[in-house]
Amino acid sequence: MTKAKDFKDTLSDISPQNFEARALALFRWQARHNAVYQQYIHHLGTDVQAINHLTEIPFLPITFYKNHRIVSTIDPKETFSTYFESSGTTGQRTSRHYVKDTAFYLRVCQCAFERQYGPLADYHIFALLPSYLERDNASLVTMADYFIRQSNSELSGFYLDDYQSLQKHLSEARQQTRQVLLLGVTFALLELAEQYQPDLSGVIVMETGGMKGRRKEIIREELHQILKMNFNIPSIHSEYGMTELLSQAYSTGEGVFSPPSWMRIMIRDVNDPFWIDNRQNYGGINVIDLANVDSCAFVETQDLGRLLPDSQHFEVLGRFDNTDTRGCNLMVSV
Repeated sequence: MTKAKDFKDTLSDISPQNFEARALALFRWQARHNAVYQQYIHHLGTDVQAINHLTEIPFLPITFYKNHRIVSTIDPKETFSTYFESSGTTGQRTSRHYVKDTAFYLRVCQCAFERQYGPLADYHIFALLPSYLERDNASLVTMADYFIRQSNSELSGFYLDDYQSLQKHLSEARQQTRQVLLLGVTFALLELAEQYQPDLSGVIVMETGGMKGRRKEIIREELHQILKMNFNIPSIHSEYGMTELLSQAYSTGEGVFSPPSWMRIMIRDVNDPFWIDNRQNYGGINVIDLANVDSCAFVETQDLGRLLPDSQHFEVLGRFDNTDTRGCNLMVSV
């Protein structure tokens, strides 16, 4: 790997056949040009040149994004003026993901979505994201705003807490030929479902997770059952994403997620974070997100999960104890 731009330009060409080679190339580049990651690798005593397999790559604990500026650049003086920031309660330190190229982030989001759901131009997109709209620098709002604009629909838009207008416009959209997508934070979808019980048959309802103290946490199965019954739909879709990643994985139902070709899930032992074995029934989720060219592509999350037998699809089973509650897909159980 010689230039970050070259890697970004060919991201969509990554396949199962060349994933490992591309990941190793990006690892060696970031081990050289990411000061924080370099120090972490040095602290572990890892010989970068001796790394030849994905399971040998050190994953940066996600908490580093709360306390360090995680950037990969060949110019130490280069500034990253844009960043995405995670949500948090008052006084809680939040993660910051510095982004060099917002346009690249949006291309990644669009490509990941359209590979699974088809062109954005075929949709009316309704974004019910009140807690995210109330703060700055939310990556989910940036993505949803772009999706709304790309849909080029007069009905697409954001909704804070105006459920009456949302229902009216959803009803209008359902009468047209386009597919309808309702992208919503969990507590707002629950409020809409329980207070109004609108008939959303034919609508794709996608929850992004997130109670954030608004309501008591419930397991994913219970959440989805409430939404399916009150919305009169057969399944609930989900998005798996986080501030520290530029890519998203999507579930079309039953909590089974499919990542894009440039993203891979690795399972680590719950007691030994350096032991990675995807044959385990469940463990900590490590993510390789090759879209994280300008930050760190190798992230050790605080989620628990498991891979399905095909080693591609995965489930999120919960969280490690004593970790901060995160806004995406917390409604799950072990």
